Amino acid sequence: MSSDLLVDLNDDLGVDDPPSNALDQLKLSPMGDKLWPPDDSSMSKSVLRQSVFSPREESKRAFFTAQCETDISKQLGEGSHLTWDHPYYDIARHQIVEVAGDDNFGRKVIVFNACRMPPHHELDHHKLLMYLKATLDQYVESDYTLIYFHNGLTSENKPSLSWLRDAYREFDRKYKKNIKALYIVHPTMFIKTLLILFKPLISFKFGRKINYINYLSELEDIVKCEQLVIPTRVRDYDEKIRASLKASVQAQMSPPRSPPLPNQQFGVPLPTLRARSSDNEAVPLVMRDTVAFLMEQGLEIEGIFRRSANVTLVKDVQHRYNSGEEVSFSQMEDVHLAAVILKTFLRELPEPLLTYQLYNDIVNFHNVDSSSQVTAIRNMLVMLPEENYASLKFLIEFLVQVSAQSEINKMNNANLAVVFGPNLLWGQDAAMTLSAIGPINNFTRTLLDQHYKVFSP
Repeated sequence: MSSDLLVDLNDDLGVDDPPSNALDQLKLSPMGDKLWPPDDSSMSKSVLRQSVFSPREESKRAFFTAQCETDISKQLGEGSHLTWDHPYYDIARHQIVEVAGDDNFGRKVIVFNACRMPPHHELDHHKLLMYLKATLDQYVESDYTLIYFHNGLTSENKPSLSWLRDAYREFDRKYKKNIKALYIVHPTMFIKTLLILFKPLISFKFGRKINYINYLSELEDIVKCEQLVIPTRVRDYDEKIRASLKASVQAQMSPPRSPPLPNQQFGVPLPTLRARSSDNEAVPLVMRDTVAFLMEQGLEIEGIFRRSANVTLVKDVQHRYNSGEEVSFSQMEDVHLAAVILKTFLRELPEPLLTYQLYNDIVNFHNVDSSSQVTAIRNMLVMLPEENYASLKFLIEFLVQVSAQSEINKMNNANLAVVFGPNLLWGQDAAMTLSAIGPINNFTRTLLDQHYKVFSP
């Protein structure tokens, strides 16, 4: 993974973002919009490069569109997470923008898939921009990561330079402040040239957040790839370029996983953790430690669970737990570290706390009449293993205490549901999509709202 710094002298003078007149200085003629640098991805050369199609070219264009649409339907099913009469339905149905839970450091992951962008005449680019903003609006108050899969952006579906300029203007400091990293996967000479072209507009601070990812395996340091719905076209391209590498390089890129340690806490089934516990405690040690510290120090911290933590510290704490060492959050005095460790523990369970068995019932929970929801939830939760039920009850009762201080910490039940929903449940293929995250978050919100009825004797 490499990072190219895009330096703006304005930042050296203490300016976070370039002045607005810098945008106006980027003069783009209509002809200039069409003069894109050529894409150096061999896979992208099979699609159209003209606006008037011959029969043969039309066939290629249809293949391009069908390839993406087939890929979407295979992995996500037909339709989108929005109803057909929603103003953004025609954009959402392409699954160009997705939300994929949290990364390895507790930050929300937003994914943009270039190959799912249809040809120009089939997509309203202004509406795409508004849809992207509407999606980000749900998460920009928290730290977040943006992953851009570049493969599949071609002369057939590339937006114009003027659109990109307008998009940069549209995303003000509200959106740039909490983005912690932008990962460009499979960058080509085109995208690198484009960033050089936009260098005068990009602040030094934002430029440092841009990273190039050459292979999907490099993403594992950032986020578990199985939780991403990676387009088949992107996976095929990654396999193609990896196949061209020498065997020694491939071996170096894919080191074998280490066997679990005797005292491993992360990534271990709950019954195993209980069996290791000296007092046969059903609630795991990591959950007890983090919640105890947060109850004491974190209830009045604004934005608790929305901030990420130092990456090195997160890995160090995980290592100490997995090595059987005692961890004292009181000594570290870092509320956000404890919050991230709690979310990370839940996210790394081999099976989600709410279990795969309940996945379909929870995703379809919105169909349950409001008067029957408490009974439906109670009937679901009795199916949980004892360790899962005890841990869920322990967590929800803690989150209710957090929400009780929402006037101070700004974390009401709705906000907590957005943070914890994707960490409590995911599909058996581990992939997270907007179509599933919404219902999961809504279920979590109801669980918090009705906790006193759900967990009553």
